[in-house]
Amino acid sequence: MIELSNIGKRYVMGEDAFMALQNVDLHIARNEYVALIGPSGSGKSTLMNLLGCLDTPSEGRYVLNGRDTSQMDDNELARVRNQEIGFIFQSFHLLPRMTVLQNVMQPLVYRGLPTAERHRLAAEALEKVGLAHRLGHRPNQLSGGQRQRVAVARALVGTPSILLADEPTGNLDSKTSAEIMALFDELHRQGQTVVLVTHEADIAAHCERTIRVSDGRIVEDSKHPEIAASVQRQAH
Repeated sequence: MIELSNIGKRYVMGEDAFMALQNVDLHIARNEYVALIGPSGSGKSTLMNLLGCLDTPSEGRYVLNGRDTSQMDDNELARVRNQEIGFIFQSFHLLPRMTVLQNVMQPLVYRGLPTAERHRLAAEALEKVGLAHRLGHRPNQLSGGQRQRVAVARALVGTPSILLADEPTGNLDSKTSAEIMALFDELHRQGQTVVLVTHEADIAAHCERTIRVSDGRIVEDSKHPEIAASVQRQAH
């Protein structure tokens, strides 16, 4: 599904150039559950931005679902972000004046779907995350965990190929973090490809595969078959 080949990302600041990523090779298959882990400044967020087509590499090749993203124009990249990738961020990014249902419907507006269809799909996504009873509430009427569930529903509503979550539990207490991670675990069991960016080992421990980033390079790529076996047992 995801193929990165010799990826580099260079930022130019005045006369200086900084390599945020270099020589990155990475393959992620459909239905994998992957953690990108590393300290602040390691390059993991830059890598996530490239995976999500929020940024483009300075060198190398990124193939997503068989298509080379370097051959896409801005409109095609926008379509990929809207239809192929579901984004979840640490700070939720919900629109405060909109209801929960309206927030989740938002990505579908750009697809030209009828209002009734957008309403139905958003309600189904909210039911999936356990918030079917909160459709008419606004974000400030919800707890932090509920707001993150709304953000997950918004990411899921377009049936994306990949769920990309950047520090999704960073603003949550430990109990709520565990609930959100249980939701990601369940989504993965249902067949969703999930990539989590985190600096927390206990969050990464939920994933079947850990990719450790340091100084702009992948320094470790390890799989955890015992987690995969546990997930399979819980699925049956």
